[in-house]
Amino acid sequence: MRVMIVDDHEVVRLGLSDLLTRQPGWQVVAEAGTVAQALQQADEHTPDVVLMDIRLGQDSGIEACREIVKNHPATKVIMLTSFADDELLVKAISAGAAGYILKHASSDRLIEAIQGAIDGNNLLDSAATSQVLAELHNATRPEAFADLSARELKVLGLIVQGKTNKEIATSLRLGEGTVRNYVSSILDKLGLANRAEATAYAVRHNLDNYLKTG
Repeated sequence: MRVMIVDDHEVVRLGLSDLLTRQPGWQVVAEAGTVAQALQQADEHTPDVVLMDIRLGQDSGIEACREIVKNHPATKVIMLTSFADDELLVKAISAGAAGYILKHASSDRLIEAIQGAIDGNNLLDSAATSQVLAELHNATRPEAFADLSARELKVLGLIVQGKTNKEIATSLRLGEGTVRNYVSSILDKLGLANRAEATAYAVRHNLDNYLKTG
């Protein structure tokens, strides 16, 4: 596991580096404190995972995320944020981030998140997700989900909650393989690349309210 850390605070980078290098088989291959440095280091080292601060001084990690994902599609970018109500979270996911996690999350949660990104699992901090949903109550647009079946809508709703395929399977009393098929169908129908994008789409179109009133 080759990881790059991007944060404009050196102390944070040192702390994260110390934590990650303790994991067997994990290696911090690069560190950066600015957008320019992040792009340069990503091109040079092509890491498996990038831990990216959503705010880099006067700049935004979102643009760096967009460029890294564009130039290195196999690299997973995880956004780090200090505030659950940061309006940039959805923009980050739209820019191609695999997801996001709050900086005050436990070390175990961070390690789990990084491994989950590589494994292709959902990577959305539940507290941050709840706050974003609360902040983004736009007009309901049922047509946004017109192509989805009732079961697919339920699966999408559980994805938004940060549930894994195993947890969704348990909740809906389905097999994990069936859930994987539903997830693939949802992504295909909505023209999305991954679960993080599906969550961003659901947030934008107020799925939470639609499920409550539908």
